[in-house]
Amino acid sequence: MNTVNTVKPTQSTQTPAAAKPAAPEMNFASKSVPRHLARGVIGFGLIIGSIALVPVVGPVSLLAAPLGLIAFRGCPTCWMVGLAQTISRGRLERKCVDGVCTIAKADPAKKAADDSTVDTTAPADSR
Repeated sequence: MNTVNTVKPTQSTQTPAAAKPAAPEMNFASKSVPRHLARGVIGFGLIIGSIALVPVVGPVSLLAAPLGLIAFRGCPTCWMVGLAQTISRGRLERKCVDGVCTIAKADPAKKAADDSTVDTTAPADSR
């Protein structure tokens, strides 16, 4: 007796584009430019200092280099991307329509509307 088992592929109701999850957006920006620059000074200082102190202290000074990478939130390139994101925050916005994404200047009227939602019942110095 010959028995043949056939398996039919299941058909999904989702389209191929909808079946793939969207890539998470990487955000390396800080809350402010001075805070981001301070992270950069700390990161570059630790990395340069760890390399420069090798002749004086020995290889143990290289233990400071990973702390510099923590200050950068990754590598120096990640820090530079974060600096660009921090500077452009609120000035540019990404718009995606039908799978095509573009970057354009943010709408100032929309930004003004967002700023008008500030809680005016709180004291001004606590805002």
